[in-house]
Amino acid sequence: MAAPRPQSSLRGALCRQLLLTLAVFSFACEACKKETFIIPSKLEADKMIGRVNLKECLGSVDHIQSSDPDFRVLEDGSVYTAHAVVLSDEKRSFTIRLSDAKKQTQKEILVLLEYQKKALRKRHAKETVLRRSKRRWAPIPCSMQENSLGPFPLFLQQVQSDAAQNYTIFYSISGRGVDKEPLNLFFIERDTGNLYCTRPVDREEYDVFDLIAYASTADGYSADFPLPLPIRVEDENDNYPIFTEAIYNFEVPESSRIGTTVGVVCATDRDEPDTMHTRLKYSILEQTPRSPGLFSVHPSTGVITTVSHYLDREVADKYSLIMKVQDMDGQFFGLMSTATCIITVKDSNDNLPTFRQNAYEASVEENMVNVEILRIPIEDKDLINTANWRANFTILKGNENGHFKISTDKATNEGVLSVVKPLDYEENHQVVLEIGVTNEAPFTRDVALRMTTMNRAVVTVHVKDQDEGPECRPEVQYIQIKENSAVGSKINGYEAYDPESKSSSGLRYKILHDPKEWITINEGSGSVQTSKTLDREVITPKNELYNITVLAIDQDGRSCTGTLAVSIEDVNDNPPEILQDYLVICKANMEYVDISAIDRDSSVNGAPFYFSLANTSPEINRLWTITRVNDTAARLAYQKNAQFQEYFIPVAVKDRAGLSATKTLRVNLCDCTNPFQCRSTARSADVILGKWAILAILLGIALLFSILLTLVCGIVSARNKKAFPEDLAQQNLIISNTEAPGDDKVCSANGFMTQTVNNANQGFCGTMGSGVKNNGGQETIEMVKGGHQTLESCRGAGHHHTLDSCRGGAVEVENSRYTYSEWQNFTQPRLGEKLHLCNQDEEHMPSQDYVLTYNYEGRGSPAGSVGCCSEKQEEDRLDFLNNLEAKFTALAETCTKR
Repeated sequence: MAAPRPQSSLRGALCRQLLLTLAVFSFACEACKKETFIIPSKLEADKMIGRVNLKECLGSVDHIQSSDPDFRVLEDGSVYTAHAVVLSDEKRSFTIRLSDAKKQTQKEILVLLEYQKKALRKRHAKETVLRRSKRRWAPIPCSMQENSLGPFPLFLQQVQSDAAQNYTIFYSISGRGVDKEPLNLFFIERDTGNLYCTRPVDREEYDVFDLIAYASTADGYSADFPLPLPIRVEDENDNYPIFTEAIYNFEVPESSRIGTTVGVVCATDRDEPDTMHTRLKYSILEQTPRSPGLFSVHPSTGVITTVSHYLDREVADKYSLIMKVQDMDGQFFGLMSTATCIITVKDSNDNLPTFRQNAYEASVEENMVNVEILRIPIEDKDLINTANWRANFTILKGNENGHFKISTDKATNEGVLSVVKPLDYEENHQVVLEIGVTNEAPFTRDVALRMTTMNRAVVTVHVKDQDEGPECRPEVQYIQIKENSAVGSKINGYEAYDPESKSSSGLRYKILHDPKEWITINEGSGSVQTSKTLDREVITPKNELYNITVLAIDQDGRSCTGTLAVSIEDVNDNPPEILQDYLVICKANMEYVDISAIDRDSSVNGAPFYFSLANTSPEINRLWTITRVNDTAARLAYQKNAQFQEYFIPVAVKDRAGLSATKTLRVNLCDCTNPFQCRSTARSADVILGKWAILAILLGIALLFSILLTLVCGIVSARNKKAFPEDLAQQNLIISNTEAPGDDKVCSANGFMTQTVNNANQGFCGTMGSGVKNNGGQETIEMVKGGHQTLESCRGAGHHHTLDSCRGGAVEVENSRYTYSEWQNFTQPRLGEKLHLCNQDEEHMPSQDYVLTYNYEGRGSPAGSVGCCSEKQEEDRLDFLNNLEAKFTALAETCTKR
């Protein structure tokens, strides 16, 4: 029977050997009893030759070392061959050294090796032990009772191997209880295989011991495989069941139904599960206070439930139960333990609030308001300051007019009855109220009982008489007066009365507020009369009542205030009024015009209106007609042969009651497409200039003359001077290699200004003059010589229009002293000279890079304008334009963008 080589134990032994060689022990070694092993003369490597009891020699072993390198010792005391060994002598010995570093002790075990002198039979020459077939043992069931009383050592069973029939077999065991904790609990007789237990065992600590049994021959060979030998510890009822808590605390409402779960108690038992030793049974031993039949506990689950309707917090708010748990299913010989269960009964609204008496009385003076007249106490057995205790009061009867209000005092739980609307002694001397009370929380008893749960009480309130002032009832009183009534007309007015005497005698009246001061009041009777003529149309809106505030005063000075609402009856005193005065009719697209009228009177005296031509001339009757459109509008139409002019047409309008009025309309029959055009003309014709406007016009004319005078002087002086210097001539235009749409004005090839309007292909051109006008997108040039003269713009044939394009055409000059030919003769030679100079470079050679004609090629480019009139004067250094001579001033002013 070969045992596997424990590699981990080998590594641990080598490490400990290394540590031991490095340590220096300063104490002497003690010898333990020697061990003798019978072995064959030849041994293979890693063969077990026996086992020594290391714990018996040294209780705690840190290091194990063999003095013979041919043998090694494991932690469990097993001795193995390190490699093949041949014994030359009959005996051989070596020493096992055991060390305990903590206790600084060291002991030695002497191991003697002897030849096997005899065997039961001789083996065949060819038979070798190493090749003997090994049998597997069958596990032998084995058990022992826990807490056994002995005698010890207690025989458990005998282990036998089938190889014992042929060989001398030696038995050994290992495992927990032998060489592992608890140590030396079991041992086996080496020769017989009898297994013994040395002391009692607690199953709750060790329920089973898994031992390994070994069978080996005298020469050290394993006759069988190691045998697993489980030893089961049989349970004994030696553990009491224990509750999980010493004291349980539960709560349950007092209105709980039968079967309501209160809580669950639970116990545990360390004995073997699923046996009678752990079958627990729960019961209630005692209840305090003693109220039989309130709680029960389920014997198996420990669930506590209610079993009675009589759980009343007002009787007992807390119960204490002594709970018992017993194993062996509750049999009398079972083990038991107890615990305490505290059950708190929670309050429920199972008690109605009740009045201390059925009837109450209170008194209050009339006209008092917001005063407390009575406090009503109640009794409630439920828990104080909870919703089950707090009361809600209700006035069930007697408060139909809303004079009273009842509320709850949160501190005392009393009902507070108050007056919130004045009482009148003359109307009622006393009031009987029926008061009901409930709780904030709903009642928890049966529904049938809930219908009659409101407790009721009667409160009689006595109203005390009080000497009070006059009463203005009703507060608003209505009268009706026709408008335009004669001043001094009398009408019944406002009437108040004394509540004690029910009479109006002895009261005085006074008007506090009259918006228009139309009415006066009689101080003694309260009747009113008109002090002015009433006009219904003055009131806004027209149908609104005219309100007057009246004060009534008794003899003691007490008073009341009322309102006299006057309804002013309409009279047809306003004729209809036509809204329009001036009308414009565009004959091209309008055949008529509508007029409308309004009437300030009421609808009874208003529309429908009747329109007609009143007292008109025969020409008006022949050219104009009027027809009805609706109740308030009419249509004024003209005949086709009517001329363009203004007409004055009288139109009469009459309301349904026959009151009429006539109005003369100013109608302008105009040759237009939009009436606004004729209206603008009419307004401009009616304009009268003021003195400041005339002064502004005169100043403008004076400024214009000064500018023209400066321009003419410059032209005259230019004729007597030479051409521009070459250095200035060559600086007038900027070289540009980019193409873009340019500015609105660029210089054409002949030096004149070209205008591109709205990015179109056609432009307008004109001659140079004192100023340029732009009227609606067309540009004209004015030449001022003693007055306003305008050279009409003319159109060229190309994309750009210059003065050249006007040659040969008819040019109209109004009131001008200079003709077109004079200007042409003056400007063309000089501009030609400047262009000639511009087309030369610095060496006076012809160059076309300076003045070029650019046409519009699209939507433009980021480069901007390439014209000579570019706005980038500062960055292109165009400050030389400020120092030009007189000959070039006119052209520079033309090209410079205004």
